[in-house]
Amino acid sequence: MTSIDVRELTKNYGPTRAVDRLTFSVRPGRVTGFLGPNGAGKSTTMRLVLGLDRPTAGTATIAGLTYASLDNPLRKVGVLLDAGAAHGSRVARDHLLALAASNGIAGGRVDEVLETTGLAAVGKRRIKTFSLGMRQRLGIAAALLGDPEVVMLDEPSNGLDPEGIVWIRELLRTLAREGRTVLVSSHLMNETSSFADHLIVLGRGRLLADMPMREFLDSRSLPAVQLRTTDTPRLREALIHKGYAPVQGDDGRLTVEGATAGEIGATAAREGIPLLELAVVRASLEEAYLDLTASETPFAAASSPTARKEA
Repeated sequence: MTSIDVRELTKNYGPTRAVDRLTFSVRPGRVTGFLGPNGAGKSTTMRLVLGLDRPTAGTATIAGLTYASLDNPLRKVGVLLDAGAAHGSRVARDHLLALAASNGIAGGRVDEVLETTGLAAVGKRRIKTFSLGMRQRLGIAAALLGDPEVVMLDEPSNGLDPEGIVWIRELLRTLAREGRTVLVSSHLMNETSSFADHLIVLGRGRLLADMPMREFLDSRSLPAVQLRTTDTPRLREALIHKGYAPVQGDDGRLTVEGATAGEIGATAAREGIPLLELAVVRASLEEAYLDLTASETPFAAASSPTARKEA
């Protein structure tokens, strides 16, 4: 099984511990979101996995081997760490051809990935003429060049327009459906929630969470239900009698924390009160993430003078 396995991984830079005894696995067949505040150790961990830095202790392997031990690594692991890494004076197609030649990849594959990433029409342009979004697409094309079993992308949505963001979502899902191991680092919570099946969250170099997306969201919020009815006062009174504390919003909807949809529906049915709307309310990924990492953010901004003055 082609997985990324990190075991007791530790990295010190002088007195600073950037990665602190991390242990986790990234499995094939799903998209794993890699989250954490600035300075959490995400980039350092990815560099350690890719052999760009040496660990102080512990191991990081891909399919049981260190990255340096892989034959033709571009055919095993596709990586995007920095979209600006390609030489600006090179033609995009020639940049990919050079990568292909150095990794024993057929030249015809270059045209395939240019097509996949939407760059076929601009393949003969110099990279320095590309926008940030086009450079991102070129970086993703390079990552896909070897048809790898493992794909590691750092902020792949950066600079993409709305069409590009929709495209990258579907690409990530497709790679996972094909049985590949997909690890995506991002600061965009709403975007991550649209494609990730599993989450790994770091804070100050330590592992804070390693679990499926739905389990993570449920673990950071109480069950709650939002509803709308034809007789709000009577249902509200019935819910209070049952021990709930419904809160009515400006739109007339009631929000009930600590309740399930089944419990609220049963109460309404016993009272003979029709429900026009009944929905489960869950924390967003952004809310759950901020709740988890609130004390793990070393660079949190102070309130602005204006905000303090208005308070």
